Amino acid sequence: MSKGEETRQFIIEKAAPIFNTKGIAATSMSDIMEATKLSKGSMYVHFENKEVLACAAVDHNMKILNTKLQNALAKSKTSKEVLFAYIDFFSDPTHPPVIGGCPLLNFGTEADDTNPIVKEKVNNVIKQGQKLLSGAIEKGIENKEFKPDFNPSEFATAMFAMLEGGHLMSRVSGNNDKMKIVVKTLKNLIDQNSL
Repeated sequence: MSKGEETRQFIIEKAAPIFNTKGIAATSMSDIMEATKLSKGSMYVHFENKEVLACAAVDHNMKILNTKLQNALAKSKTSKEVLFAYIDFFSDPTHPPVIGGCPLLNFGTEADDTNPIVKEKVNNVIKQGQKLLSGAIEKGIENKEFKPDFNPSEFATAMFAMLEGGHLMSRVSGNNDKMKIVVKTLKNLIDQNSL
């Protein structure tokens, strides 16, 4: 990695939690300059504007989330364990895996009407998450872990939506009470569809 690439990566790593915590609109280049201790000129050498940096920060936050999720799922031996591990990974919104909370929720809510590039990035990650979940259910049906009428795509959509909704409710209330209900409900539904 060249010195320029190292500096660019350093800026992204410092900016990512700020954008995820404050939001894209509320984050200023001054916030990033303060965190990096770099001059405005140095910032603009590596990023032509805040939007370019914000997109790189979104990608970085999503990569952190995905890496941590994949590590959590890697220990699972069965499809049911994959689903439970996925639920457990997102079960503590007051201590999220990415600084500032779930980047899907944070950036998705902000970008849905304002930033088509970020909106598409979030939508792609949501699709990947649903594909991962529905794929685990399909494999579980093939392996006779789940009932044959367990609908992979419908459950993946409901599970994803419930976890994101639980995350929102928990972050706003400052406790995990609502997420505990979501976790219990999802695990019960998986158990009911297990053989």
